[in-house]
Amino acid sequence: MLSRVHAHYSSARSVEAVQRDCAGGWLQWPMARGDAALRLFCFHPAGVGAAVYRQWAFGLPSSMEVAAVQLPGRGNRLREAPVADVPLLVDALVSNLAPHLEGRFAFFGHSMGAVLAHELSHALRNRGLPSPSHLIVSGRRAPTVPSGFPPISHLPDHVFVAEINSRYGGIAPEILQHQDVLNLLLPCLRADIAALENFIPPARPPLDIPIAAFGGDSDGQTPVDNLEPWRQETTAGFGVRIFPGGHFYLDPLREKVLVEVEAVLRPCMAPAAGSQPP
Repeated sequence: MLSRVHAHYSSARSVEAVQRDCAGGWLQWPMARGDAALRLFCFHPAGVGAAVYRQWAFGLPSSMEVAAVQLPGRGNRLREAPVADVPLLVDALVSNLAPHLEGRFAFFGHSMGAVLAHELSHALRNRGLPSPSHLIVSGRRAPTVPSGFPPISHLPDHVFVAEINSRYGGIAPEILQHQDVLNLLLPCLRADIAALENFIPPARPPLDIPIAAFGGDSDGQTPVDNLEPWRQETTAGFGVRIFPGGHFYLDPLREKVLVEVEAVLRPCMAPAAGSQPP
């Protein structure tokens, strides 16, 4: 069943079709902070949704506002078809996030979210729109580093699930035990993996914004030495931060991660040189 769904989702779709089919909310705001000094847009990994960042709003200082991106096909957008195409997703994100790019903002993306955050940063620059003050990429190899794994998005369901768990360990046992729940989640996970496998980052000049690369010290999918080449993607500052854990180190180490996120982004919230206090 999911193979047929995947074929439908992976077919070519115009930007207009994506915009029309995905007219729902692209952002979730766990805690609105209209007077925040910086807005942090968070991009989720494959197969899940904005809910993974729900607690971040309560762990970051009041000077920061979390805006969690919700891609179609999950959460409150479960009835919408997932989009198995990175460029189409980026085009839709440009249109839907542009009204919210006032003031200072930054991007954080984990795994697939890192790819989208990076590509969106390029798209905003290319279109003359405001750029993030900082980009934090997590759990994802740099664009110049080839994948060391064969594609899996085309595999039958049971083989696909086994490969996902082998590589990422990302499907909880309680979900695996309930086929009806698994059937709800697999279309979007398969579409996300297909989007990543079919995407070839184009050659272009590096960004002129600082980049920080986060990763787990035992992440078999993104070894630590895959993070350093992110340095080539920026002409501004760069740093690497390593945490204990595997690919999904974010949740068990949330407090430590948020301390580092705040430390990385603190300079973005400092008053500009020569500015006067209100």
